[in-house]
Amino acid sequence: MQGSKLYVGNLSYSVTSDQLEELFGAYGSVKQVTVIEGKGFGFVEMSSPAEAEKAKAALDATDFKGRTLKVDEARPPRERERRGGGGGGGYRRF
Repeated sequence: MQGSKLYVGNLSYSVTSDQLEELFGAYGSVKQVTVIEGKGFGFVEMSSPAEAEKAKAALDATDFKGRTLKVDEARPPRERERRGGGGGGGYRRF
């Protein structure tokens, strides 16, 4: 694993950042936790790639709050297509 940030999917909507921090803290030092409210996923950043790999191996496909977790290395965000404002009638400019 190259990075120390993990994607955590299939979360119950009631899961809090504190609960994820406690869960992942058993596998190393947690630097940051972000839960995307109403979406069922979040991100956990561990102190090192080794700790992230250990947490991923231990927690992927395990039950947490009645849901089977999906834990994987987080990918960088995709660039969004920029859309020009106004005019153009919905056609793309090349």
